[in-house]
Order: sequence, then structure tokens, then C-alpha cells
Amino acid sequence: MKLTTYFDAFLRDTVNLNQTRLDQLSDRVEAIVGALQADSVLGGRIEDHLRQGSWAHRTIIKPLPNKEFDADILLHLTEVSIWSADPQEYIKQLRAAFARSSTYSSMIGETKTRCVRIVYANDCHVDVVPYLLLRDGREVIVNSRTNQFEDTNPQGFTEWMKERDDLAHGNLRKVIRLMKYLRDYKGTFAVPSVILTTLLGERIQDWDVESRYADVPTTLLNLLGDLDSWLAWHLTMPTITDPSCPGTDFNHRWSQPQFETFKNEISDYHGWITEAYDQPDRDKSVAAWQRVFGEDFRQPTSSAAVESSLAKASEPSVLSRLPRAPREQYVEEMGYPYAGQFVAEITATVTPGSGARRTLRSIGVVDKGRQLAFRATTDTPLPFDIYWKVRNTGAEAERAGDLRGEIVPGNTSTLSHNESTKYSGPHFIECYIVKNRRVVAIGRHNVFIR
Repeated sequence: MKLTTYFDAFLRDTVNLNQTRLDQLSDRVEAIVGALQADSVLGGRIEDHLRQGSWAHRTIIKPLPNKEFDADILLHLTEVSIWSADPQEYIKQLRAAFARSSTYSSMIGETKTRCVRIVYANDCHVDVVPYLLLRDGREVIVNSRTNQFEDTNPQGFTEWMKERDDLAHGNLRKVIRLMKYLRDYKGTFAVPSVILTTLLGERIQDWDVESRYADVPTTLLNLLGDLDSWLAWHLTMPTITDPSCPGTDFNHRWSQPQFETFKNEISDYHGWITEAYDQPDRDKSVAAWQRVFGEDFRQPTSSAAVESSLAKASEPSVLSRLPRAPREQYVEEMGYPYAGQFVAEITATVTPGSGARRTLRSIGVVDKGRQLAFRATTDTPLPFDIYWKVRNTGAEAERAGDLRGEIVPGNTSTLSHNESTKYSGPHFIECYIVKNRRVVAIGRHNVFIR
């Protein structure tokens, strides 16, 4: 079973770095850059700063207990000819600027090859990387160990990552977080984050994206399967090329033994994930998923399950917490309190003008004058009742007095509900699975009509 609400809760509560710490990170970086801009030597040479790595890609995860998470920024500096003759001078000058700061002189971390590290003890560290656009047009960072410039394309990599993630409907970055969790918390393999991101991003295909990347567990299953197959072709570590910077690779950050371990572990995890995904029994499926992710992968609490089902977990939605429509009903006011326990999902197909049918993902965009067919799936054992609720929003529906929101009984034999698209704007449909006069599962599908 996919258990998407379990994944939503697991990501939100266990894997993702919470928003408070992300906001604090932003404040800290602004303070760091402000202090450097005020430095007598370096200040006048700072042009900008850019988020880099997992922060820019939105793949930062919570650190292990008593460990720090890390964030990278590129400090865009104006080229200085005398420093360029000795590239490591850029890192020396950056370190010297921090040493002159009354705030950061005591926070300078261990010497690194391409950055100066500022440490916030037992919380995080920020790696500040000197970044230059040379007069010959090359974008470079500095390798102080070799005392050479290294070609880079940070914005290109971030754009490549976003393109891959968009194809996967935002699920690539979530799968990367899950795999970083396995790496850090299970400790069964070691791989630099940039290599993990590259390997998974390169597995994204631009065909059949609606079904292959429909949700987090499906994306995880398909990406691990594709990665397992690709790794099986390589007896030795292949060249891991920077997709945004031809001629640059990441192999110096990995080793053959680490590659072999990673290859073997991905094969094992793919097998276990396939078993968990294909298992029709909910309890057995949960146990199989826990074999992969541990006991923190568990049934969401009632309040978390409601939030996850209605707001699609961490993705913000303009549809959440709407003002009540004139005819709108709420299921709990009908005498059906929420009890959780089971999972419900809604899939949709749309009939375009050509008559062909296609899957409509949530949140999906569809034109007016189309027919939508919704179907619910649930692991709730029979007997149960199903109720449906359609809620319109937007100026057109409001002017027509058709915001809707009534709750109507459905057919438990087909678990289906048909609608047509009429008003521009964001809308949603929900299903409620009611057993013993309690709502045991909620499904939701968002639709944008243009």
C-alpha cells in the first residue's frame, strides 16, 4: 500500500527541517553577509550571495540528535587580479574577514577546502564559499588544496534540479529527503548529497509522468527501481557528471568502496520498498515500510491526518481554511466525528475536447467544459458509507451563487463521482469514509479550472 498520509506525516514530523529553523537560517545568513559587507577589506568586493546545495534545492533534513545541519552560500566576489594569481588567497581573505569580526571570530570552524565554515554549536553550520565570475567568463569556486579555480554553474544546477522536480510534481525533492534520511539515520551507505541529488534527478523521465510520479511513495518506488537498474550496469564507479557544467564531475567526492556499498544497499532498499508498496494488507504494509524507515513511520495522529489529507501535507494550498460558503456543510456537524485509522485517496480522469481521457493529478489544471470522473480507493474494510463534497471558489462561482459545499452520499459499489468544469478558479472535492458513524478516512483532490 502507498500509505500517502503516513508519508506526509513522516516527512513533516520526522524528516523535514521545520520552518522555524529555516527562517532562523535565513536571518543568520543575512547577518553573516552584513558583517562581511562591513569589513574594511572584503566589504567593497562583495557583489551578492546565493543559496547553494540542499538549501537552494529544498532538500535540507533534520540533523541527527546533537548534530548540526549544514547550509551553503556562495559569496559572489569581484575578481582581484593579485588574488587570482594565487586562488587560495580568496579563502584566506574571507577567513581573515571573519577573524576581524567581533561576532564571528570565535565561530570559525575547521579549515575546509572550498569554504570558510561558521559554526552555531549543536544547531547548524554555514559554509561560505567564495564564488567568482572571471574576466574570461568562467564561473568558478576555489579549491584551496590544489590552489586552483574549479568551474561551477550553481544557478544552472539549481534550475536543473527544479526542472527535474517539476516533472515529478514536486516529489523528487521529497524522495531526496527520504534518501538522505536513510543515509544519515540508518547509516547503511555514504554518499555526498550532490551526488545523491544528481543520481536521483537523472532518473526522472519525461514520459508517463502522471502515473510514475503521482505521489511520494510511487515516485520513491520508480526512482529506486530505475536507479537500481542503472547501478547494476556499472561494476566500477561511473563518472558522475555535473548536469549543469559539462566537463566537471563529482567523482573526487566519492570512492569505489562507497559506490559498491551504495549499489548493494539501493538494491536491498528497492526490494523492501517494492514489497511494502505491493502489500495489500495495511498492517503488513506498515510493517514493511517500517523495515525501511524505522518505527517513526507510523499512522498519523487524528489531527495530523486531517491536516495531511486536506492540505496535502507540506505543500501550501490556497484552498485550505476557506471561509464558509452559504450552503457549505462540515462532516463533523452531521454527527460523524473524525476517528482516523484508515486511508482514502481520490484519483481523477478528465475528458478533453478530443474525447480522449487522461489522468488529472492533484493539483491539476483543466479547461472549462470538461467532464471529470473521480474515484476513491480506501483500505477501509466493508461495510462502510462514502460521502462526497465539492467546494468551488473564485469570482465566477461566487457571482453565480454556486460555491457549493454540500455533502452528499455516494455509491459504495463504484466509489465514483462525476462532475463537469464550469467556473474558473481553484476548487476541490473530498470524500469521507464513514464506518460505525465515524469518519475513518478522508480523501481530497484539488482542481484548478482556467
